Amino acid sequence: MTSAERQHFLSTGPADMRSPFVRTAELLAGIAPGQSPINLSVGEPQHAVPDFVGKAVNAHLAALGRYPLTKGTDRFREAAAGWLARRYDLPRPLDPTSEVIVLNGTREGLFLAAIAAVHFVAPRAGRPAILTPDPFYAAYPVGAEAAHCEPVFLPATKETGFLPDLDALDETLLARTVAIYLGSPSNPQGAVADRAYLARLIALARRYDFLVFADECYSEIYSHEPPPGILEVAGEDFSQIIVFQSLSKRSNLPGLRVGFAAGDRRFLASFLDLRNVAAPQVPVLAQEVAIAAYADEAHVAENRRLYARKFDLADAIIGGRFGYRRPAGGFYLWLDLASAGGSEEAALKLWRAAGLRVLPGRYIASDHADGTNPGADHVRIALVQDETTTAEALHRLVATLG
Repeated sequence: MTSAERQHFLSTGPADMRSPFVRTAELLAGIAPGQSPINLSVGEPQHAVPDFVGKAVNAHLAALGRYPLTKGTDRFREAAAGWLARRYDLPRPLDPTSEVIVLNGTREGLFLAAIAAVHFVAPRAGRPAILTPDPFYAAYPVGAEAAHCEPVFLPATKETGFLPDLDALDETLLARTVAIYLGSPSNPQGAVADRAYLARLIALARRYDFLVFADECYSEIYSHEPPPGILEVAGEDFSQIIVFQSLSKRSNLPGLRVGFAAGDRRFLASFLDLRNVAAPQVPVLAQEVAIAAYADEAHVAENRRLYARKFDLADAIIGGRFGYRRPAGGFYLWLDLASAGGSEEAALKLWRAAGLRVLPGRYIASDHADGTNPGADHVRIALVQDETTTAEALHRLVATLG
């Protein structure tokens, strides 16, 4: 890849740091929906809360009477480490006392990790940079900005397999990189990084001394094979690798706000120092619910089955339209609606004519210096509603846009 091609690929151009959902609300404000509204914009799981949750809550109400430790209870950290060991082919089990900490879901952890990272790594050769896939989860670039790092956007498009092209990262950029965010399965495209890709990324991180923040919160929603985890190929010390996990998607518990970070013990110790003064603790009661969730796989398998049925609907109703492909993981459709005028125009048409609220892809991607935006032609659709509602929504979409 030539220098000019690299410059075209990489972007430090502006990204609107407001919530994409706020921007969508502004786009549709004052416009009446053409049919009864169906919200497909937010990735909020709508499947049933697992049966064991109420029992776990009732058994631990007394825990609300004391402050929790920021790092999490021993029981929670042991449960998270145990689940990782069962789920992945790890080189060794993680030490729950030093290699796992509890989080209020992944969003605040991913955000604060950037601030911790810039103080953890050695001085960079130039302005510190944090790399993020483009399209992105909003916490990534906002974390970079909060850490006073330059957010560098790496297009993750059809041409790159919907993952950042590691060959496009030149030495000058890598030498000033503090951390890179990677979602696998990715949001919104559902791409899965294979073991070879993850190993290449780890090799770059260790050669250039930066951190990898692996966002694996969609790891348990997949179409065929379980996605590999980055800790499987990280080596026995897990150095420079931190995994972020959450129960929001895996267990249909977005309101619980429980997740964890695991991996490099040195970074996690530094991260915990920041969290001890800057992050809210996770209630012990919520951690006890999480312990029960990590001990049960039956509800996770049922969750996957329900999503698979909705992707079956997408296969049948959308077919080959709009660049649709059944993703390897996650629960989103990433549809190319350039023929409908692009992301914002398509979102307006779907709301006005069909009552469908979708997320314009432009709002989760960056404007590049050459005027392009990797999300400009796309919309993101979250398949979180029940099957009947999903089928109705997909039929409306096809009827509206053809």
